[in-house]
Amino acid sequence: MQYSLMRTYRRMALLLVLALAGTLGMRAQVDAQLTQYWNVPNYYNPAAIGNIDYIHINAGSRLQWVGVRHAPMSFLALADMPFKFMGRRWGTGVSLQQENVGLFRSIHAGAQLAWKKDMLGGTLSVGLQAGIINQTFKGDEIEIPEGDDAHTSADDAIPQGVVTGTAFDANAGVMFTHKWFWASLSSTHITSPTVSLKMENDEEKVFEFDAGRLYYFMAGSNIPVKNTLFEIQPSIMFKTDFKFYQAEATARVRYNKFLSGGVAYRHKDAVALLLGANYKDFFISYSYDYPISEIRKATSGSHELFVGYNLKLNMGEKNKNKHKSIRIM
Repeated sequence: MQYSLMRTYRRMALLLVLALAGTLGMRAQVDAQLTQYWNVPNYYNPAAIGNIDYIHINAGSRLQWVGVRHAPMSFLALADMPFKFMGRRWGTGVSLQQENVGLFRSIHAGAQLAWKKDMLGGTLSVGLQAGIINQTFKGDEIEIPEGDDAHTSADDAIPQGVVTGTAFDANAGVMFTHKWFWASLSSTHITSPTVSLKMENDEEKVFEFDAGRLYYFMAGSNIPVKNTLFEIQPSIMFKTDFKFYQAEATARVRYNKFLSGGVAYRHKDAVALLLGANYKDFFISYSYDYPISEIRKATSGSHELFVGYNLKLNMGEKNKNKHKSIRIM
């Protein structure tokens, strides 16, 4: 027997905090909500790898809606590097994400490959990510309120224990990187995988989790302020599944390629403060979100922190791709 775990979970109102957020809902929550999307474009688009001659390592965490029970908690780790094969420049990388939302735990892991071609004064990159999506639902932690006539502990649509499952997952995208700007178009979960979740001792009862396909457009720029040590770094991101959408804009300023700060706005959801610093090959960035939706009545906000390191690679004197890193520029 098969049951839609998503539908059951909604009916029990255990994802109320997601509904209050006014964002893309449960399907979008398959991908982590990140204010610093400009810092980790390769999370959304596998084409955004191998853009600089470094092994680029980036890891961070997000605590969303602090104070709200069962609110999303995300951890993300990324690494990428360029390489040359048959006279062409390529990029390779790995991506790992773990997120807890309510009684759900999701793990995404993937290997990335990108093909690159110099054109129009910049670099066109086409990337693909192949990996897995693992979903776990803690059915043994479900709390049914007393006097609830709609559900009972014996309801067949409610897991009686921990159910888990794994499915193949894939992302794809294109990106154009120039000295002064970058633009990215991508899709995550392009196969729209359905994860079948089962208990170890009950192989007949199957629950389903649907990871819906999402589309992303991101773009940004690096604008030096003449005769100063300041740079203005605006960026935008738009995501949709053609039923819902979310848009956000970010404005950052960097001083002397060392300290940076800025603000961000996520449509009908939150405003954010951004801080960052670069020291040699290390970098750190922090953001604080203050919600402007109804969820603000229950939370003090969201916190996000990323740290990273760049390890220099020798790609040879003939390498002409010396663009700034779009993640830390």
